Amino acid sequence: MALTLIDTDTASTSATLGFTSGIDDTYPVYEFHYVGIHPATDNTEFQFQVETGSDSDYDHPMITTYFQAHNDESGGSPTVAYSTGDDQATAGDTNGVFQTLAKDVGAGEADQSTSGILTLYDPSSAYVKHFISTSNCYQGGDTSVQTFVSGYINITTAITRVQFKMSSGNIDAGTIKMYGVG
Repeated sequence: MALTLIDTDTASTSATLGFTSGIDDTYPVYEFHYVGIHPATDNTEFQFQVETGSDSDYDHPMITTYFQAHNDESGGSPTVAYSTGDDQATAGDTNGVFQTLAKDVGAGEADQSTSGILTLYDPSSAYVKHFISTSNCYQGGDTSVQTFVSGYINITTAITRVQFKMSSGNIDAGTIKMYGVG
């Protein structure tokens, strides 16, 4: 499978990064590669949500699961754990909620950031839209964390836009590239 670069969005103290065109039925799979996402606020979450048509609410329900593996820089005990507070397990309670891809992203040091890939499957289909994400994050507490998020967006309308943001404050620096996979 080949990756075709469609668009790039680069942060410079940005409230959001996103893609408002280029997501259609041209490709069955879209990947969003986020690199060096550094928040302006320490220990905040990097998140995403989607939109359809010309609406700009970014408020679609998701059913998701979130788990992480982490190891403290000081050499503490590494762990792997399901994170119940970061998933969206009940469709009726999740309208408007952005899904966390990486949490507690550090901003206190210049080398703290998160990088990863969000893969969105068949966004133009008449079925729910599946996604997976894997990230590595250097957290504010000097911990390396790999996160795994997966689920589906519970809509049958074509997705045409994807937005990324921090749960608090701006995205100080970083780049997101959108690729079509075909």
